Amino acid sequence: MGLAAMQRRGWIIFSHNSAIGDWVEHVQPYAAQIISDPKNIAAWLRHGGTWFAGVNILPNDRLGRLEGGPALSGPAINFITGLHGKLALDYAQISVMYPGYPAYDGSESEAAHRYREIRCAAHVDGLRPDGPDRRRYIYEPHQFVLGIPLVQTSEQASPMVVWEGSHHIIREAFRSVLNKVPVADWGTTDLTDVYHAARKDCFERCPRVTVWAQPGQCYLLHRLSLHGILPWGCDAIAPEIGRMVAYFRPENDGNLDNWLNGNY
Repeated sequence: MGLAAMQRRGWIIFSHNSAIGDWVEHVQPYAAQIISDPKNIAAWLRHGGTWFAGVNILPNDRLGRLEGGPALSGPAINFITGLHGKLALDYAQISVMYPGYPAYDGSESEAAHRYREIRCAAHVDGLRPDGPDRRRYIYEPHQFVLGIPLVQTSEQASPMVVWEGSHHIIREAFRSVLNKVPVADWGTTDLTDVYHAARKDCFERCPRVTVWAQPGQCYLLHRLSLHGILPWGCDAIAPEIGRMVAYFRPENDGNLDNWLNGNY
């Protein structure tokens, strides 16, 4: 595993490390309090009570520290800083899946719900649907996606899935449009059609792989990788608190050319 694997596959998983384990041990009780707060439940519970989205809800600092706890460290962090320089993390998302995900509650169309069930709501982070026509633009140019499991679960408890190698297809699709536009205009360039076509291409050409990890492990996704979350399996095992993962998605320094054409 390493840079060559990330370049080829678009994701890597790091084996258990005590530094990550210590961070999880400190953060998990805070995360449990956050997801049980009625105000947070009202703001973030989705899909019939089967997903707590919790975007940017953990008040960590730029090194991942929370309330006097440890900074994030270990091989995964060394790998990240070797690629991107000193850590400048965003507030972590605390994403929690519960039995029955994704329950249909009418909050999205039936077609969108089927896509969530069949295609795991596959998406590339940072491209949000905008307006009534749900047009896609570069909204958040992330550096990477770092997932850190906070509880132990079985593989059936709604793990992340990645379409391996999809970042190559997505990158070339975006280049086919953005190479014709000044970089200064990339943020207002509509990528909807090319994104949908590339996503379909990924489904046909890229194997879907399950990314399952336990506390002390972590995984890193390329910022252009197509990924999603599996529906909750009938044999899934997870604690009562749910399947809980902390996700970091720090944005880059605004250099969109590097976001698209970076060296990995």
